[in-house]
Amino acid sequence: MSDAPGLEVPESGTSIEDLKAAAKAAHLRYVSDRRPGIKRVRLDHGFRYVHPKGHAITDEETIARIHKLAIPPAYEDVWICTDPNGHLQAVGRDARGRKQYRYHPRWRSVRDEAKYTKMLIFGRVLPTIRERVDHDLSRHGLPREKVLAAIVRLLETTLVRVGNEEYAKSNKSFGLTTLRKKRHVKVEGGVVHFDFRGKHGIEHHIDLKDRRLAGIVRRLQDLPGQELFHFTDHEGVTHPISSHDVNDYLRDISGEEITAKDFRTWAATNLAALALHELQAFDTKAAAKKNVLHAVESVAQMLGNTPAICRKCYIHPAIFDGYLDGSLLEALKRRADEQLAEPGAGLTAEEAAVTAFLSHRLAERIEHEAGHAR
Repeated sequence: MSDAPGLEVPESGTSIEDLKAAAKAAHLRYVSDRRPGIKRVRLDHGFRYVHPKGHAITDEETIARIHKLAIPPAYEDVWICTDPNGHLQAVGRDARGRKQYRYHPRWRSVRDEAKYTKMLIFGRVLPTIRERVDHDLSRHGLPREKVLAAIVRLLETTLVRVGNEEYAKSNKSFGLTTLRKKRHVKVEGGVVHFDFRGKHGIEHHIDLKDRRLAGIVRRLQDLPGQELFHFTDHEGVTHPISSHDVNDYLRDISGEEITAKDFRTWAATNLAALALHELQAFDTKAAAKKNVLHAVESVAQMLGNTPAICRKCYIHPAIFDGYLDGSLLEALKRRADEQLAEPGAGLTAEEAAVTAFLSHRLAERIEHEAGHAR
């Protein structure tokens, strides 16, 4: 059910003020499921819906809105917003007791645009991140900065999730910061072998050839503790590294609100553009659809996601729009030629081409919306 439109997990790392501003931009009202809402009551056949004041909901417009939300019948403790313009429309608990959220379609549109605009910021600061990571990897010993730099380099080269201790304990699924050094990692010469189960039960088998990282990982395996990633302070005491530490490091070295997930969004979008570029043009709509599906599937395999989640949550939609109208392939070729003539600093030719394309599409969208506002 996680691929249904409007269904997502609550957002973290965002202030209430930012969320209220986003809701206002979408002409919605920011609401919370802590406020009184419509309750769903299970009957022998179907459900009835009860207003916070205690009476049954009978008006057809409200019932139609609730049905359109398509809340799974198995969900318990269902809360439904009384306001059709609330940014959050419904909350329920799935079979595992996890809260699931269904949002207003306009909210998703505004938040998606903000998320993908953030990717342009990521592209702008990525050269700075890479430069700082190179510097920190050259530090002596295993200080905090060096171990964090190693994780960030692995985020970029393996596309593995950063990891979460809660998932490791409850789901036995792992990411970089929760890898067990003996069970999940093996170093042979200049190659690091990763074998572990990630989110959604997807098995990861990665062989990374990088002599410097292999040396660091080998030394990390000699430190105390189950998890691979620890650092040693100036007194020689070891401390574990968490996903929060990684995100704090990224914000510190970039000067922006960058997180580990941004590496996956960035990579997915660039890889999708490159996959479509290799497939080139199409003769029919059926061929175009087939090429897009092939690109999504190839990226999903590299990220360890389902194709549906990969397309919905990671790949910028402008990539597919641009492929279908022909502007993506033209922009990639033009920018690649410019890059060969005058290489950019800190980004590959392909990354610079995709960034320029997305920047242009965003400018077109802003101009279009401004025209409608006039």
